[in-house]
Amino acid sequence: MSLNLGWWQNPWRVMLAVNTAVLVGVFLHKIALPPFVPYIHLLVDYHYGFTKRALIGAIVSLFTDKVPVWLVFALAGTIWLVTLGLFVKLFHRTFGFDDAHWPLFVFIAGSPFFLKNFMHTLGHFDIYGCALAIVLLLIPARSVLYVLIAALFSIVLILVHHIFVLMYVPTIAAITVLRFYLVQGATPRNIAIGLVTFIAVGILFLVAQFAGTVDVPYDEFLRHLQSRMADPSRADLLQFGYIWYQPLSKEFADTWARMPSNILGVPVFALLIWLHTPLWRYFARLIEALASELHRRIVLAALIMISVGYLVMFVTVFDYSRWISNWAVCMFLMLHAVKMLPASKDVPPIPSDERKTTILGWIVTLIPRVGIVRPF
Repeated sequence: MSLNLGWWQNPWRVMLAVNTAVLVGVFLHKIALPPFVPYIHLLVDYHYGFTKRALIGAIVSLFTDKVPVWLVFALAGTIWLVTLGLFVKLFHRTFGFDDAHWPLFVFIAGSPFFLKNFMHTLGHFDIYGCALAIVLLLIPARSVLYVLIAALFSIVLILVHHIFVLMYVPTIAAITVLRFYLVQGATPRNIAIGLVTFIAVGILFLVAQFAGTVDVPYDEFLRHLQSRMADPSRADLLQFGYIWYQPLSKEFADTWARMPSNILGVPVFALLIWLHTPLWRYFARLIEALASELHRRIVLAALIMISVGYLVMFVTVFDYSRWISNWAVCMFLMLHAVKMLPASKDVPPIPSDERKTTILGWIVTLIPRVGIVRPF
């Protein structure tokens, strides 16, 4: 009996299998040796009134008075699986899973910026922004209800963590413009609704940033958090409680104090971005193929807007590996949004038999993740 080796003779499918093994390894390492468990965010709620970064904790408090540490990984693992399923559905709808598009799928799904890094950062809330942006790419954009849903997603994300106003809200706004306004038209009614929702989201961010600080003594705040812990002896997990009291000026000061050493990681980030060159070239060809010059200009403006938001984060908060990873994810999502616009010609997929592309695909596949602050 002869074995069917066709699947294994396709290097891109083998890369997908290797990526799966790498993901399992990242998960086991995360569980066995967690360098940091973002547990405190599940403890903070609205006990003292409106509080920034408290929505997830407030939802958790509706179901349990005592929060176990394992819940961090349970919730994070669930949203990771949901995001994986949403992305697979999105890719299938946008490109399909024929042999021609396996390289594109490997460069995105197997990127150390994307699912592998979300696995490494289990418990952080970044992935919620990615998941909601994918939902926005999947649902129909036929009426102004689409704009309202995008605004609702943005509001939820800012309540989860106000830094989403720079991390994923610009991408959500860009997707809304590309999928709704460029297709349905910028009528006075549509523009008015968009402006109202934009102002509402902006006001909410300002309230969260400047009025969401806990106004009780720090010791009292910690006692409340400890009362919600399933194991109150784990006081070490409360060490970052100060961030609910830290003003924006202190975040700037801390970031710039670390800048001389952390900036050394920039060449590594640049190298990681370069390794995705076949993907960026394909993205550029998609933009060039758009049927409308106006659409091309708006897409480029949106990409600049998203990138500027990440530049602001880069000089404000020092989790550099997270920021560069989420920036890349936003670019992946925008690629899908651009593909949905009318094009004047077909764009050939990433070549699967090109030697350089295959080598870069293997390197991207074997890199397990990017990290949280410093590269790797």
